[in-house]
Amino acid sequence: MVKLNRRQFIFLGAAGAGTTLVGNWLGKETISSQSLLQSSANLAPVHKSSDGLLELDLEARESPINLSGRQAYLLTYNGQIPAPRLEAKPGDKVRIHFTNNLSQPTNLHYHGLHIPPTGTADNVFLRINPGEKFNYEFDIAQNQAAGTFWYHPHLHGLVAEQLFGGLAGLFIVRGEEDEIPEIKAAQEEFLVLQDFSIDERGKLLSSMHMSLMMGREGDVITVNGQVNPSFSLPAGGLLRLRILNASTSRFYRLTLEEHSFYQIAIDGNALNEPIEVRELLLTPGQRADVLVKGDKQPGQYRLLNLPYDRGSMGMMGGRGMMGGRGMMGGRGMMGGRGMMGRNNRDLPIALATVNYESSVESLPLPTKLASISALPEPVTVRRFELNHGMSPAVGMAFLINGEPYSGDWRSQPPSEDRLQTQVKLDTVEDWEITNTGVMDHPFHIHVNSFQVISRNGQPESLPAWRDTVLVRRGETVRIRIWFRDFAGQTVYHCHILDHEDLGMMGNLMINA
Repeated sequence: MVKLNRRQFIFLGAAGAGTTLVGNWLGKETISSQSLLQSSANLAPVHKSSDGLLELDLEARESPINLSGRQAYLLTYNGQIPAPRLEAKPGDKVRIHFTNNLSQPTNLHYHGLHIPPTGTADNVFLRINPGEKFNYEFDIAQNQAAGTFWYHPHLHGLVAEQLFGGLAGLFIVRGEEDEIPEIKAAQEEFLVLQDFSIDERGKLLSSMHMSLMMGREGDVITVNGQVNPSFSLPAGGLLRLRILNASTSRFYRLTLEEHSFYQIAIDGNALNEPIEVRELLLTPGQRADVLVKGDKQPGQYRLLNLPYDRGSMGMMGGRGMMGGRGMMGGRGMMGGRGMMGRNNRDLPIALATVNYESSVESLPLPTKLASISALPEPVTVRRFELNHGMSPAVGMAFLINGEPYSGDWRSQPPSEDRLQTQVKLDTVEDWEITNTGVMDHPFHIHVNSFQVISRNGQPESLPAWRDTVLVRRGETVRIRIWFRDFAGQTVYHCHILDHEDLGMMGNLMINA
């Protein structure tokens, strides 16, 4: 077993026992021939920029999808689960002709991209009504990091419902990292992790109040829209996995049987050097790029999602009055795997299979990836408290500094009196985020990435740029942000998107 050193543990947030215990929980099962016949490729089309322009039509609509052998009616972009993969380079122009054919208003958020939060770019205050068209157009900054990013809806009050319906796609920025010889030689695969709940007719199940409070989890977990697909690589070769947690609330604690991950990026941003780990924790919205060495005996190895306890609400969770594991005893009203979700506390779940087919010359790992400099000392320190409680306006709500977010999709964009935080362009601030609630909360800021400085007063020794950070219950995390390049109004929020829709969000005005 490869042990995590202290900085790896802090950085990745992996909890609990190591992967050598997996065999005690779940015996290595025979992989079905049907799984092995499934393609490892992302079945959605790829749109790449050409001559400095990425241009495409994108339509949001309900579509029939083959989901694990059943016909399901999911929310899609261009009829695909996951959505089309978009690829561009720093300096490219992006032009998306968007059509909303949903029954609800919607919009687009470009998660992790360093682009303006206003106008036709990453403007989450836009409201595109059913039947309407809108042209998104923006330039990718020259200083945009190459990496794995993504797009999804962000109209407050409907975010969780629409993402849980299937609306998510990768946005890849190609750059210097892709040209590092060892990375360029690796076989590249994209893994979009999503979960769904559908009824016997294939329709999306509606969430009950308590499942929203917990954060909804589905009973069908897919990788690229498939259940347990297979990925092949030659023994001795390198596999590059770009992994996106596109689930609304589910945490993924990943391990690959008998293998290490060599992590090279988090949230689309390269690390200084590869970090060897045996487990990888991805909260909703997070991404990770890892390398896998094909240095074991030829065979089949499962990518497993290990149990993780992200907390529960009051007496209805934990070991409370319902006497079990989480909401309604952890088994839910849907017989153990329904809309309430298992909260991933029971057994490892096989998500995909890596299959060795032949032998090639062993490929080395890269030694140097990036040079991450520390930010200067902040001009301001702000403090935020994450919790839940009662609000006269909405009842039970999730709160930041004791207040729920007051805007929703039925109202106009928030006015000046709803601005919770105002900062100055081109300044550096520290934000100290304390979770006094009973559940873990991943905290996400739009437009600008940040560095984690400390957890519970202990310095974070591994330099990294991120856009989402896990703040566990009872924990205080300090982050440092440089508000650079773009002024305008945007948001910060919990990325358990039911919690965001229920109030755990704040407006952020970046003043020029």
